[in-house]
This record gives sequence, C-alpha cells and structure tokens, in this order.
Amino acid sequence: MKRLIFTSILLCFLNVLFAQTRQPSRFSQDFGNTISQDSLRNSSRKSTSIKKIKNTDAKIEDYLIISHLNDTTFVDTTLTIQKDYNFNYLRRDNFGLMPFSNLGQTYNTLTFDFENTILMPSFGARARHFNYMEIEDINYYRVPTPLTELFFKTAFEQGQLADSFFTVNTSPQFNFSIAYKGLRSLGNYQHLLTSTGNFRFTSNYQTKNKRYSIRAHIVTQDLLNQENGGLQDASVEDFESGTEEFLDRSILEVNFENAESVLKGKRFHLEHDYKIVRKKDSLSKNKLSVGHIVSLKDKFYEYDQSSAVTSFFGSANKSSGLKDRVTLENLYNQLQLNYSNNLVGDLQVNVSHNNYNYGYNRLVVVGNTTITNRLKGDIISAGGKYLKQFNKFKLEGALGVNVSGDFEGNFFNAKAKFKLNDDVFASASINHSSKAPNYNFLLYQSDYINYNWQNNFNNTETQQLAFQIKYKSLADITVDYSNISDYTYFKLDDARISNDNPNPIKPFQNTESISYLRVKLVNEIKYGKFALNNTVLYQNVQDDNNVFNVPELTTRNTLYYASHLFKKAMYLQTGVTFNYFTSYYMNAYNPLLAEFYVQTDREFGDFPRLDFFINAKIRQTRIYLKAEHFNAAFTGYDYFAAPNNPYRDFAIRFGIVWNFFL
Repeated sequence: MKRLIFTSILLCFLNVLFAQTRQPSRFSQDFGNTISQDSLRNSSRKSTSIKKIKNTDAKIEDYLIISHLNDTTFVDTTLTIQKDYNFNYLRRDNFGLMPFSNLGQTYNTLTFDFENTILMPSFGARARHFNYMEIEDINYYRVPTPLTELFFKTAFEQGQLADSFFTVNTSPQFNFSIAYKGLRSLGNYQHLLTSTGNFRFTSNYQTKNKRYSIRAHIVTQDLLNQENGGLQDASVEDFESGTEEFLDRSILEVNFENAESVLKGKRFHLEHDYKIVRKKDSLSKNKLSVGHIVSLKDKFYEYDQSSAVTSFFGSANKSSGLKDRVTLENLYNQLQLNYSNNLVGDLQVNVSHNNYNYGYNRLVVVGNTTITNRLKGDIISAGGKYLKQFNKFKLEGALGVNVSGDFEGNFFNAKAKFKLNDDVFASASINHSSKAPNYNFLLYQSDYINYNWQNNFNNTETQQLAFQIKYKSLADITVDYSNISDYTYFKLDDARISNDNPNPIKPFQNTESISYLRVKLVNEIKYGKFALNNTVLYQNVQDDNNVFNVPELTTRNTLYYASHLFKKAMYLQTGVTFNYFTSYYMNAYNPLLAEFYVQTDREFGDFPRLDFFINAKIRQTRIYLKAEHFNAAFTGYDYFAAPNNPYRDFAIRFGIVWNFFL
C-alpha cells in the first residue's frame, strides 16, 4: 500500500508540474452527446490554435479515450446509475458475477458468453483472472491538458482499494499515461487476506503528416490471496443458524490456514502502422497501409502451502513445503495489410506467429505414466477482417485459422448493425469457434498426487447466433443461442473418492452437445425525478449430463431518485438496488487449481440482496456511500457465493472518484 500512496502523490505532482510548465495542446474532434453535469462544458467552444489555447478553452469532449479496437469516447464525469454499477473492485459492471466475501477474491460466474475469436489455449487459474488486465482492458489517451483520476473505496477490515491515474500530451502527437490500482483487505473470515496491484503505462505517437502511428503499453500485475478452502461443514451449519455468537465470522472454522496463491504477470505490447497511400494522395479515394503487432507476455501462477492438507486434497508426495508453480511465456507477432476505399470498404489480411512455452520445471511419474513438464512450440495463423458502412447499415466480419503447429483452431464471426436514428438500433451476428481447451486441462502438475494429469482433449467447438434490438432507454433486448460441443470442465472423479482421496478433482470433456439460450432485457423507466432501472436475464440450458449449470433467472432492479440541489451545486442520487438469482447447482471453488468445478449435491441461490446507496456529484468529484446487503439479518443466512463460501454480510462502505483537469 506504500507503493499506492507514493504513486498517488507522484501523479498529483506530475499533474501540477505539467500544468505549470507547458502550453496545453488542442484537438478539434468532438465525441459523444452533451451532458449537462460536465462543468467543463461552460468553457469556450471557439476554434483556437495551439499557440493561443488556454486551459479555459478545453472541452470535455477533447479528453479522448481510445480502446484497443480504436473506438474513441471522451472522459465522462457525470453521475449516472451505470456509474454506481461500475463503482467496484473490477471498475466495470459486474452483473452476472457473484463476488466472494472479501474484496479481491474471485467471483462465481452466473452467465457465460461463448463468442470467441481466440485461436490459442488460455492460461489456467481462470478464477484468479477477473482482475487480471488483458490487452482489451488497456486504453490509450489524447488530452488537451493534464488529467488525473483518483479512485478510493473502503474494503473489509484493515485495508482499502485505490486506483490512481495520470495522463498528459507533451505535444499534439505524443501522449503517455501511468496508473496503479492497489488493494489490501483482511476480510471477515480467518486467513482471507487479499493484496493486489496492477501497474499500467501507455504511450501513443503519431507523426505530423499522420502517416505513421505507434502505441504501446507495459503492464505488470501481482495478485495475492490467502486461501482457506472455505468453511468446514460444521461451520456452514453454524453460519446458517444465525446464532448471535457466530455473527463474529472470525470464529468460524475454515478448512486450512496455511496456504496462499499468487498470480503474477507482465506484458509488453506494441502496435504500429504506416499509411502507404492515403485518400489525399489518391484520386480514387484509396487507402493502403501496413501494420505490425508484437506482444510479449510472461506470467505464472503459484500455490504455496506450508504443510499438506490430505483431508481436503488427498495424498501428497511430501508433508511440508508444498509449492505448485506453472509458467507461460508467449511471444506474438502479427503482420497486417489494410486496404480501403469508399466502394469496397475496409479490408485487412493478416498473418500471425505465436511462440509459446507453458509448463513446469520437472517431470512427474504417476504409477506407470510419465507426465511431461512442457507444452511448447510455434503456431502460424492467417486471418482477415472486413468492415463496410452503407449509410445506416454496417457490416463487419473476421476470421482466423491456425495453419501450422500443434494446436488446431479456427474462428469466424460476422455482424450486421442497423441504426435507424438515435433512438432505434438493431444488430445480428453469427460466431463459430474451434479452440483447444485451456492449458491446465491439457497439462497439470502438483505436489498433491490427485492433481497430476496430461490429456489430449478435442477442440471445444461453439456456434452462436445473437440478436439485439434497442429503443431509447425503454428497451434493450439481446438474445443469443449457443451450441457447445466437447465442452471441458472440472468435476469430482466419483470413482476415486475415498478417505485418502476426498476431493479427487480432474478435468473431463463432455460427450454430448449443450444448447444454451440467453435472453436479456435492460430498460429504464423515468417519472419526474424518479427512475426504475432493470436488468433481467433468462437462461435455459439443455444438457443431458448436467455439467453446465447456470441460474434460470437473474435480475437487478434499482429504484432511485436523482436531482440537483443547492442551486445545482450538487447532484444527488439515492435509491435501493435489488439483486436476485434462482437456485441452481452452483459451481464450487477449488483453491489449489484456482478453478470452479461442477457439483450436483446441493442447490444454492434464491436469496435477495438489497443495497441502499446515496451518491453525490460536486464539480468533477463523485462520492459514493452504500449500505450493502442491509437485509442480511432478516432474510436468512443462506447466502453463498459458492459451496462453503458465504457471500458478504451487511456492511457500510464509502468511496470517491476525483478528476483533476488542469
């Protein structure tokens, strides 16, 4: 946390320093709609050269945020109900995720999206990746003046969550940003400390003639969790009883108190392109460019336990000093050729190379089987993208295929979008994917004997059809239907359960296809200063083997009041949010694998969660105060995030987001 405090002070200092030592640059692009809460909108809107610009001339639309797909928005300092949904550890809407009791732990997933454009297996320990920032989570910036954002939120027992961000353009062509998100939270249960850090540095540059552009980022991440294996079965009964003495959660017995896991990674990513032919160079309105992407990532997951807990994981090959460590090194290169004109549209062809090295530093012999230590090799892929705008109709698509290497894979997706006007939007898409299972399904090693395997699974294949129709804020309906073949999952190996092996979890591959339907409705109804915001998700699964389980109904409903106060000096938002999902066979969590696994012994769910909140905005500062799960004491202690892992009790938490425009 000292690193976080130091970073916050440094960013504030940089903000003041750059504001005092440089003339801010000026960008003429406008994005988004007028938002009355943004006080910068009172500034001048006259076109001004860089030499003449003053800080007071900057508009909120000039503070640009550019995604990895080059979609551009601007900084939004308004206070909306969506901002309340995003004010959490992940800093994004977590509808469909069920958080564990402590901040920084994992989430149980209540809904899945099988649209996929990835050709390579993913790293394992997926339960630890919710806060692991991938390439698509990193944004780039262009700002007329230095911009700082400070985020703070209280945690659970002796800790806090903070995220500090600073960006500046040293010239109209060059921008850099630096950010650090840190968390430390002790938690209410025994041995449940979390300590995480995400450092990000980005930069982007464009030559004055705009022929050459480059952007890059460096990300380092360190996510540590103490692991306790959840409550013991007897303590689950004590928790559910609601007896007053057990409301002190620290006295409830957990399965073990001598383990921790850590996920660490760093990534160096660069992408650049050169425009050979631009529209202004050609009478035929042609554009031709070449691009290159290079990305190097190095990550590992490690599980440490001072002594073996055979009553939970089964037999171990040593009694103390257990350490399971798996690494992945991946170097990715892609070359692109891009062509576009007004008639054809935008067309890209690309070729990619993946060099991967996944595994362990030892060989393992189980019985008469030798389990290798490494999966490594080279994959050559080819693909393409297409985009065409026809007035109010847009067509886009992408495809890719592995043409050589040990992993086969391919994907294809196409999407058609139609925007009649600002009120009506519709889209339809089709997606096909064939991809190898994650690395830890194919190869896993552990000091626990049950947790060693090497498999040659088939590719998981998915086909998805999706539709969306939106009318203002009154109705946003999405429907998607997926068919999944050769689905892989973790489950107890019932044939091997014994006193010596109580939890022999292993990977399996489903022999039957799974049909999966989702229908989601988002709408908001307003009456004066009151509003009712609704998100309702219906899911239906056809699965003969019962290995893919989700709740049939998940809903979030917020009734709130919003208004300006004190002659519009403050904007107030207050209300109640109701969360609920129907009971189902919720997946259980295995801390050794950092994965969820299928269980069909008991259904969980069917409990309400009510949050009362008061949010306020004063200039560019948003203040959040929330009484979380205030109904816990009077609706029953049957709330779980996973079997033997309770959800959070009633808590009052405070937070703030503060933007500096200098």
